[in-house]
Amino acid sequence: MAEDLVLDTAIRDWVLVPLSVVMVLIGVLRYFVSKLMRSHQAPDLKVVKEGQVILRARNLRAAAGFIPAKSFRARKIYYTNEENGLLHVPKGQAQNAQAQMFSDPNLAMDMMKKNLSMIIPQTLTFAWVNFFFSGFVAAKIPFPLTHRFRGMLQNGIDLSTVDVSYVSSRSWYFLNLFGLRGLFSLILGEENAMDDTQRMMQMSGFGFDPTKSLGAEKDSIDIIQHDWTLPKLEKRAEDVLKKLVK
Repeated sequence: MAEDLVLDTAIRDWVLVPLSVVMVLIGVLRYFVSKLMRSHQAPDLKVVKEGQVILRARNLRAAAGFIPAKSFRARKIYYTNEENGLLHVPKGQAQNAQAQMFSDPNLAMDMMKKNLSMIIPQTLTFAWVNFFFSGFVAAKIPFPLTHRFRGMLQNGIDLSTVDVSYVSSRSWYFLNLFGLRGLFSLILGEENAMDDTQRMMQMSGFGFDPTKSLGAEKDSIDIIQHDWTLPKLEKRAEDVLKKLVK
């Protein structure tokens, strides 16, 4: 039977609130530090052009049913033609994103700066939380949860009798680490807010390879079975009008 705990208000004042405030301040400070360390480079015109081609091809796939079959076939050939199609990439021109990154020292340096701006603050913050606040039950979630959430919410507390809805200080740190995007979007703006989940996903990659996206988009357009929806819309509108008249 899970036991109910009475949390001391001092834990709220000296553990929960300071931990949340420090996490927000570190996130804002890290944003401005990374902004100062960021090097401004002119965008590669080839990469920008290929990105715009991919967007246009995706719009064609999304709106394929709203244009006649003849128009769709003409656009399909324009994009996927094996000789001069916009989405066709010759085998000799395919680039390796990792090789491109390591061949450009500025790109590798920017990646290193981004990684350091994330790893160092979070390592120091976690060491601070683990040293001063380890073992505290910091808060209680106002709704019941299953036992599957115990490992996520009660990290650092080895008591199976405590209700799952109680959150340890170490788990509160991780919840703030991955869940402050909404607050950062209010403080820094939607375009500048990014949670650490997205940063870790960026760390796992070595750059964007547009040739792979071009090939994937070409394959997606090749397999589309065109179905013109305009006659169906007219029939549907006719059925709706008949129902209204009746």
